[in-house]
Amino acid sequence: MRRLAIALLAAGAALALAPGGSGAQADAPPPVDVFEVSGFVDPIVADQIIQAVDRAEANGSQALVLQINSTRTVVSRERMEEVATYIANAPIPVAVWVGPSGARAEGLGGQLIGVAAASGMAPGTKLGKFGRPLTVNGSPLSFGDATETLATATIGPDDAKAQGVLRLRTNDRGVPVLRNMIADLDGLEFGGTPLRTLYDAPDDDGVIRQTVATPRFFKLGLLPRMFHTVASPPVAYLFFIIGVALLIFEFFTAGVGIAGFIAAVCIVFGCYGLAALPLRGWAMGVLIAAFVAFAIDTQVGVPRLWTGIGMVLATLGSVALFRESINLSWITLLVGIGGLALTFIVGMPSMVRTRFATPTIGREWMIGQMGNAVGEISPNGYVTVGGAQWRARTNRATPIAAGDRVRVAAIDGVTLEVEPETGAARDYRERRAKTPE
Repeated sequence: MRRLAIALLAAGAALALAPGGSGAQADAPPPVDVFEVSGFVDPIVADQIIQAVDRAEANGSQALVLQINSTRTVVSRERMEEVATYIANAPIPVAVWVGPSGARAEGLGGQLIGVAAASGMAPGTKLGKFGRPLTVNGSPLSFGDATETLATATIGPDDAKAQGVLRLRTNDRGVPVLRNMIADLDGLEFGGTPLRTLYDAPDDDGVIRQTVATPRFFKLGLLPRMFHTVASPPVAYLFFIIGVALLIFEFFTAGVGIAGFIAAVCIVFGCYGLAALPLRGWAMGVLIAAFVAFAIDTQVGVPRLWTGIGMVLATLGSVALFRESINLSWITLLVGIGGLALTFIVGMPSMVRTRFATPTIGREWMIGQMGNAVGEISPNGYVTVGGAQWRARTNRATPIAAGDRVRVAAIDGVTLEVEPETGAARDYRERRAKTPE
C-alpha cells in the first residue's frame, strides 16, 4: 500500500509539472475579451458595446479590447456620449485597437479611442473625421495635439503616436496584430492593480516561453448581426425596392402567394434599415412616387409614359436618398435601377398579360360572343366572356360603361376588341346599305 501511494503521488506530480498540465494552467492569468466593432455604428452595435463591457466583467475577464473597423456612426450624438461615458466609467479597463491593417475608425464611433484605458493602431489604418468632440463626464474629449486635425481629417498610426492620441503603455512596442495589443496591456495600472497579460508557460516541447493571456472573441449574435447587416445603405435600399416591386407584382398578377410573403419580409427589413440611416425625406418621397408611376402602367400591361416617369423618379430618388455624404456605389445603383427597368419594362407587362390569358388554343370562336364589361372601358378595361376575365379595348370611339353588354368584334393577341351590344359607332371602312328615304 505504501509503494502504491508513493507511485500515485509521483504520477500526480509528473502530471502537474507536464507541459500544458494543471500547474501551467493554474499560473495563467484571466482571459481578455475581444469584441469586434465593424461596419456602421448603429443602435445594435451601440447596445452590444455596452453589453460587451458587462459580459467581460461578469465572466471574470481582466480587460476588454474593442477591435474597431468603422467608417461612420448613424446613432445620435447623445447615444454615443452615453456609450463613451459607460466605457470611461467601466469597472474593468477597456482598450481600443484599430485593426487589422487597412481598417478605419471614423465618425463618432472613432472617438471611443479617447476614453479607452489603452489604445493602438495597426499599420495602414486611419483615424479621424470625428467632427465635434463628444462630451464625457462633463468635459469634451481631447486627442492631444491632433484634436483640431481629427475633426475633419484622418491620420495614420505614426502621427497618432507622435501627437499623443494613442495611449500605449510602452512607445517602443508596435501593435500590428491583436496579440501585440493584448501584450501591451501587461503592467497597465487600473484601479491600483496592474494587468497581467504576459506570463511564462511551457510550449509543447517543454520550453518555457513568454505567452499572451488567452483572448476570448465575441461578435454580434445571429439576430443582431442580421439587423446590423440590413442597416447598411446598399442592403436597406435593395431590400426596400425589391419588396415594393414584388408587392406590385402580387397585386396586379397572381394574388397573395410566396412572392407576397417575400415582399413583406423585404419591406420590413428595408424599412428597418432605412429608419436607422440618415435619409433625405424628399428623396424617399420621390422613390415612392416612382413606384406609383410604375403601378399605373402595370395595370394597363404596356410600358408607356408613366413607366418613363417612374424610371426618372427612381433614378433621382436612389442617387439622393442618403444624407451625410453616404453615397450608394455605382454597382448598387446599377443593380437597383437596372433591375427596376427590367422588371417594369419587360418582366411585369409579360406577367400581367400571362395572368389574364387563357389556356385555350385558338380563340377565333370568341368573335361574336357576348359578355359584360367589368369596369368602364374607355378605351381600355376588362370584360368577362365565357366565364373568364379578359383585357379589352373598344374597337371604335365608343365608351362602354361598367356592366354593359358587349360583343367581341376582334382579337389582338390576348386583348379583345369589343363594341357595345347596341349603339356602336359606325366604322367608315364598313360598307352599309343606305337607308331608303
